[in-house]
Amino acid sequence: MAVAAALAGAVVLLAGCSTTVEGTPRAESFDGSIDSEFTDLLTECDAVADDTIAETVGGDAIARGFFGAICRWDVAGGDGIVKVTFNWFENGSLEVEREANEGLEYTVSDITVQGRRALRTQPPADPASCGVTAGSPDSGIVGWWVQYEPGSPTPDPCEAALALMDLTIDVSR
Repeated sequence: MAVAAALAGAVVLLAGCSTTVEGTPRAESFDGSIDSEFTDLLTECDAVADDTIAETVGGDAIARGFFGAICRWDVAGGDGIVKVTFNWFENGSLEVEREANEGLEYTVSDITVQGRRALRTQPPADPASCGVTAGSPDSGIVGWWVQYEPGSPTPDPCEAALALMDLTIDVSR
């Protein structure tokens, strides 16, 4: 009897939660003809062309890696594999970047890139790595990080990161 009462209660409960939707169901699709707020999602990773990134860090071949808020490439060349990272945080600030990097005990210096305030960041134990962060052309911040293979003579990673940042915020392009 208790099982029958529980079963009847469940049926009443389910019936009370149902609704009817009028119309004909159809699958959602994107055919490129509508204006969508997500059509340019991840195009930030194309701020600088892949071949230009490879040339800037001294490489011959480039492979795209992860894309999202952070974009990554591996560049192969005479100096081995170079890890290149780009980020664009729409709500980021230079103050937060400075605080985070100083918390990691990185060396942080104030610089300018095309008249914009920027930061140059380098971990003291890794002279083959360097990052440059600046206010983005739109909102938030953009940053480049270049990491050559440690242990052998390499080009200046800060010069490479600065050159990539210069290409990114070059408003005359």
